[in-house]
Amino acid sequence: MPGPNIEKIRALEKKMDYLGIHKKDILEKFIKSSGRGGQKVNKSSSAVFLTHLPTQISVKFGKYRSQHLNRFMALRYLVEKIEQLKSGMPDATARKLARLKKQKQRRRKKAINKVPNPKET
Repeated sequence: MPGPNIEKIRALEKKMDYLGIHKKDILEKFIKSSGRGGQKVNKSSSAVFLTHLPTQISVKFGKYRSQHLNRFMALRYLVEKIEQLKSGMPDATARKLARLKKQKQRRRKKAINKVPNPKET
């Protein structure tokens, strides 16, 4: 799988400039990834671990065999997380959890209404 497109890289850099994220503020570590990939994954450090020092937000990405692609994707996720933090919007996982919690409450309420009360009979 080839690396990211040059337009995508430029778009990400533009977004980083807009949000005020500097590359010098990001600590980058390459670590061994897990999962599929066999010997390539076991021998090379293709996963990327990024930490944004001012906000202490960390991201680990090692889905692909390519270190270059993993690096780009990790940076993209890191920028998204920082953007969500600055905008005050909850991230996708928080929205998903809130939706599940609401769904469980509705189901519980329906189940309680279905079961007859033993004291009334």
